[in-house]
Amino acid sequence: MAAGYASFVNTGVGRKLAAQLGLPRPAHLRRYAVGEPLLDGPVLGGGHGLAPLAARARDLLTRETITSVEVPSEGQRLAATVADLSAVETPADLESLRALVGPALRSLGPSGRVVVLGRPPREAATVDQAAARRALEGITRSIGKELRGGATANLVLVADGADDGVDSALRFFLSGRSAYVDGQVVEVGAGPVTEPADWARPLAGKVAVVTGAARGIGAAIADVLARDGATVVCVDVPAAGEALASTANRVGGTALQLDVTAPDAGRRILDHAVSRHGGLDVVVHNAGITRDRLLANTDEQRWHSVLDVNLLSILRMNEVLLGEGGLRDGGHMVLVSSMSGIAGNRGQSNYAASKAGIIGLVQALGSDPALGARGITVNAVAPGFIETEMTARIPFATREAGRLMNSLSQGGLPVDVAETIAWLSQDASAGINGNVVRVCGQSLLGA
Repeated sequence: MAAGYASFVNTGVGRKLAAQLGLPRPAHLRRYAVGEPLLDGPVLGGGHGLAPLAARARDLLTRETITSVEVPSEGQRLAATVADLSAVETPADLESLRALVGPALRSLGPSGRVVVLGRPPREAATVDQAAARRALEGITRSIGKELRGGATANLVLVADGADDGVDSALRFFLSGRSAYVDGQVVEVGAGPVTEPADWARPLAGKVAVVTGAARGIGAAIADVLARDGATVVCVDVPAAGEALASTANRVGGTALQLDVTAPDAGRRILDHAVSRHGGLDVVVHNAGITRDRLLANTDEQRWHSVLDVNLLSILRMNEVLLGEGGLRDGGHMVLVSSMSGIAGNRGQSNYAASKAGIIGLVQALGSDPALGARGITVNAVAPGFIETEMTARIPFATREAGRLMNSLSQGGLPVDVAETIAWLSQDASAGINGNVVRVCGQSLLGA
């Protein structure tokens, strides 16, 4: 947990003062560790009507030897609640969600999980059904803002005919991998979903490239991808060569010193992956810079450098990486956007432009029929306040405000971003395409 406010309010004196003044007290978040169970307690399941997705959830929990209950017993602490509202027809049917989840929230344990399952509103057969389906987003986001103790709430919309793809999303949102993902809406569509032989190593046999891998979030991404079984090509600028080599050695991968803005960057990355490791399955575009100034004080060089590194370089590299002989069929690309690209940020018009541009890129590529025919997915993560060397240099008051302005009342860790990227890189997540997942603890800023 971060230093400063969060540390103080978890001391004896701090707890008492926070209680007296009604101040938020950040909870310890349950994060994933290899070998730990998916959940550490029973799960309440149910829904509206036939609730076919709830049945899938129960089957998954049974395989994981986790108890499912339809009604919690007196004093029982729940690890999670899964509510299947995929069969709602009118807003009146939402009473099923209130009746199931509302009372259960009192029994939800620390770092508990609420997962709501539904269908995409755009596939609705009637206006009433569209309204009911869209209402699930408002309910879920509101639940996330009511929860305490590190608990989270997220919504998974499963397209008709795509039920086979829901397991990966359920595993992610129920587990400690999603510790800092709250109030999010993820859509699961049709895709060539393949479950791993071992859910502890879902990327076994895959070759992944991570740009900006020398330190911070990039290094954490390399760590998690390698932990999950991937061979990782770590890419960063020559000036970061020593740190880059350290990351590559730690994860058992290879290092490629490269400026991503070089005209041949994409070709060099692909050639390295093919010659050293036999091909390329996962690309994580993480490299990025900031050159903050108010727009009135931003010169052409500051503007261009940020757009070039954060966005234009990706477009150039993708001509090779997504072209013939590039990313293998069934591969996955994940890009790192930012909450700044969603909500904007004072003094970051160049950075916000680049990160919003990434979202546009993902939405376009996610619906590209040529990539779809090859089974390639393209998604993005949008981090909020993440504890890094960069955020440690932010002025104290601004830093503390950034940490607290979310439903979990604390900053996230680089591993939280990495876990989300690793999830989107799995073949079991092939039904998730063109999504932007915020890793922000449900930031109070932005959509």
